[in-house]
Amino acid sequence: MDAEQIGHVRRFNRTVTERVGVLHDHYLGRDRPIGEARLIWEIGEQGLDVRRLRERLELDSGYVSRLLRSLEADGLVTVEPQPHDRRVRSVRLTEAGRAERALLDSRSDELAGSLLEPLNAVQRARLVAAMTEVDRLLTAATVTLTVIDPDHPDAQHCLRSYFTELQERFETGFDPARSLLPDAGELQPPHGLFLIARLHGDPVGCAGLKLPPGAPAEIKRMWVAPQARRLGLGRRFLTELEARAAEHGRDVLRLDTNKALSAAIGLYHSCGFEEVAAFNGEPYADHWFEKHITAAS
Repeated sequence: MDAEQIGHVRRFNRTVTERVGVLHDHYLGRDRPIGEARLIWEIGEQGLDVRRLRERLELDSGYVSRLLRSLEADGLVTVEPQPHDRRVRSVRLTEAGRAERALLDSRSDELAGSLLEPLNAVQRARLVAAMTEVDRLLTAATVTLTVIDPDHPDAQHCLRSYFTELQERFETGFDPARSLLPDAGELQPPHGLFLIARLHGDPVGCAGLKLPPGAPAEIKRMWVAPQARRLGLGRRFLTELEARAAEHGRDVLRLDTNKALSAAIGLYHSCGFEEVAAFNGEPYADHWFEKHITAAS
């Protein structure tokens, strides 16, 4: 990692934490630190599963419990077990909690205004554009890739969403029964693998890799949720699957796609895939791609 880049990031972090007041115990002038305020925002109007809240904020269980106890003591939240499973707790804002959230929103708007007010119009536009780009890149950095069983609920969620999108985008619609989709066993070791992408604990993408014996590796079922696009996740999937294929001694990586998926086709070209003759009988494929890679010794 470049030392100069590390220094710039650290300086940016110091500037932001100082300017937005996260170092104070009385964040936005209230009698609570930013951690408690963040929980109030995240709980929202509908309430939230405590485990889900912890996953979204990537916080330690004990720390979240201490914050919730403090908010509960102030009468801002209620924490109760769910009727169907008492091991699962839900947290909701009380009426006082909703009022506190509205006040925090108002003061947060004032803080944002104070950051922009000293600047001229051009500087404001530059700052907002830069913040938008930083937000996008930091969000991209929080996405995790994990190998899971294709029968896992998160994998099934992604696949259902993927099939639904194909049904809407393909001229002929999409019927999974007609497609040459691999069985779950073909995407499990040693025959292959299945990657899932998660953002704040939510599944937002998937990609499979077939590793048939004596044949090129093949990418299948690659999909990114609309809310996670423009985070570079498609390219990240391709890079990870290429590395995995190389680790298994493969020197050719293949995939097929439909003409309706123009963004995906552009991505494949930019990642070094070349169009080749059809290598399977996939009825929904219009383009077939291949990339020569360096197999690991």
